[in-house]
Amino acid sequence: MSQLRLNPLTGRWVTLVADRAKRPTDFAPRLAQVEADPSKPCPFCPGNEESTPPALEQVDSEGKWTLRVVPNLYPAFEGDGNLTVRNLGPVHTMADASGIHEVFVITPDHTAGVGTFTDKVIRDVMTALRRRFEEHARTPNVRYTQAFINHGREAGASLSHPHGQILGLPFVPGEILEEERAFERFKGGCILCATIDAERVDNKRVVLESEHVVAVTPYWSGSPYELLIIPQSHDAHLTDSTDDVLTAIGIAIRDSIRMLTNTLGDVAYNLVFHTAPSHHAGNFHWHVHLWPKLTTTAGFEKGTGVLINIVPPEDAAFELLSANSR
Repeated sequence: MSQLRLNPLTGRWVTLVADRAKRPTDFAPRLAQVEADPSKPCPFCPGNEESTPPALEQVDSEGKWTLRVVPNLYPAFEGDGNLTVRNLGPVHTMADASGIHEVFVITPDHTAGVGTFTDKVIRDVMTALRRRFEEHARTPNVRYTQAFINHGREAGASLSHPHGQILGLPFVPGEILEEERAFERFKGGCILCATIDAERVDNKRVVLESEHVVAVTPYWSGSPYELLIIPQSHDAHLTDSTDDVLTAIGIAIRDSIRMLTNTLGDVAYNLVFHTAPSHHAGNFHWHVHLWPKLTTTAGFEKGTGVLINIVPPEDAAFELLSANSR
């Protein structure tokens, strides 16, 4: 069983998962390729389904699967127990890391990046993601669901086959709690609705816009070429969005990744979905963060929590738009 330990200096949980150190790619040299042994069959490719646990969900077309969701072989969160906090002394607080940890194999094609997906594939991926969020919301001990994609070893990917992960957590993580507090503090309505309006007026950082979505290099970017993808409809939960909005968000993600690739090459990135916790009804506007991995978080950033960005977001937007206009 994985374990949660509370950091009393920050009030945030840390997850200890000793079994994940057994993964073949962990602790590999920094510049090593993603797979520890690329000669071995990829567990996510068609024909190797026995390498993973049975699928929790699968979408098929013409007798072949197009996406699969399977339990993670090395789960960070597992079990159906509620979060039970135990104090082991004046500063030692822990709990079992119960919950859900799934792998979302988003395509059968080992070499297809998200930037190559058709609109139909995007629609299938986004609606399947919503179904997983709905399933997690029905699970009694899950308080928050985090979905993300790591692309490239520098971003934490353990296999190069395109895939994401979906984790059902028994607590609401500190990052989301901070965002919730920010939404509550903001006196001008919704932070992200106001951001959309302000960025349209300023017209220096918008890189994509459609009927349902706006993508910007946010004014407060903490890393080079950071992108924020915002639904135009004010929905707190990802599961509140219509099929058309979800598809539009997926297309904006795909096109944003294409823009990054056209500008920077096949850069590693983290793609993260932020939604309101399942049973929270406060002011929130779900959104997507896209962080290319171009710099290293070093001592100053670790020590202070203050990020240093060497590419102003206005310059990043200009370069993204210029490269893609060509």
